[in-house]
Amino acid sequence: MNENHPNGGFDCVILGGGIHGTHLAGRLIEDAGVDRHAVAVVDPNDRLLSSFRRKANAIGMDALRSTYVQHVGTEPFSLESFAEATGREDELRPTVDYPERPSLDLFMDHADRFIESNNLNSLHRQARVERIERGTNGEFQLETSTGRIDTAACVLAIGHGGGNRVPDWARGVDGIDHVWGDFDPEADATRTIVVGGGITAVQLACVLSERESVTMVSRHPLEWEVSEADPPWLNWNHIERELHQYPRASKARLDAVRDARHSATVPPYLYEPLDAQIGDGRLRLLEGDIETATTTEGGVALRLQDGEVLKGDRVVCATGFEPAFQQLFTDRLAADLDLARGYRGLPMLVDETLAWETTDGAALPLYVSGALALGVVGPYAPNIPGAKRAADRITRAIEARRVEPTNTPVRAE
Repeated sequence: MNENHPNGGFDCVILGGGIHGTHLAGRLIEDAGVDRHAVAVVDPNDRLLSSFRRKANAIGMDALRSTYVQHVGTEPFSLESFAEATGREDELRPTVDYPERPSLDLFMDHADRFIESNNLNSLHRQARVERIERGTNGEFQLETSTGRIDTAACVLAIGHGGGNRVPDWARGVDGIDHVWGDFDPEADATRTIVVGGGITAVQLACVLSERESVTMVSRHPLEWEVSEADPPWLNWNHIERELHQYPRASKARLDAVRDARHSATVPPYLYEPLDAQIGDGRLRLLEGDIETATTTEGGVALRLQDGEVLKGDRVVCATGFEPAFQQLFTDRLAADLDLARGYRGLPMLVDETLAWETTDGAALPLYVSGALALGVVGPYAPNIPGAKRAADRITRAIEARRVEPTNTPVRAE
């Protein structure tokens, strides 16, 4: 805590202890010179990166889609150096015409080393943020499940906010779970139906089919892409040229991001395991729309548009997330702080800092990383490269505030 702040508050509080929040915490301490006692990471889980670990384990992730330079640490080649120093170069997986990718174990061990070496666990406050308001001195007042926290600046690194996308036909039907919800991959089952056509669905279907019969249903033919977007979108120059040419928080920006993002695609390295499971008869791949779902005595029955009926012990939806900028928490935050929003609720962010503006054009020291920053950071915003790009600008903005502190919101140009 910072004794110079009202109520002994912090210089910066980060909401979310996932990849984005953890990386930014390290950048603030290493690059912006913020005293570690003046930074807090508020997350309801018992440790940093818990949500990422849980999701990776739920789908049986073996290796990351991102390359070895995309990780939680602050030095680009630190993961590669870590692999060499620990004799684990074989855990850098080859990808055709693309840099190597780390195994999940290597990625997590490197992340743990980064967290430990920077003592980032000491910044973690295990709590759930319920509301954010402004105090009389301009500070943010965070009402959390464990009490109030005051801070001069705040960063939203909250991922997709838990907004799992569930198809209409699946709502309220027993025996249907979302992979990021209450799904238990270890539960006893002999027939599972996986719904979805992207990387998550394929990874999950391949893992489950090693011990049970699996049917995977996709609305469209599988599309194969190495990464979440083309490599130029990793660079600010390209982002500024191709995205920032459009008005902020506009439909044109969201359309540009959606056109550039390879959503619901599968990386080519999953083709071989998928083909092997299909060839062995353990996995069936169907293409079609699902019309209805019904709970039966033995589980769940799905009726497809072509009339075929599929029966399984359980159904797992790997159908992605609802937009982060259309979540209840985001709506309430915008109302409480009078924040400006654009097309479909996109945050009105300052491109240079990722600060969220109020409706009268004042840029608050409320910064955004992750899926909420799609309109500024581009198609990689929710992913690991997006964490690094967002931290580039947020770190500079908070460093500028530290050098020239002010309680007065800065009006955007």
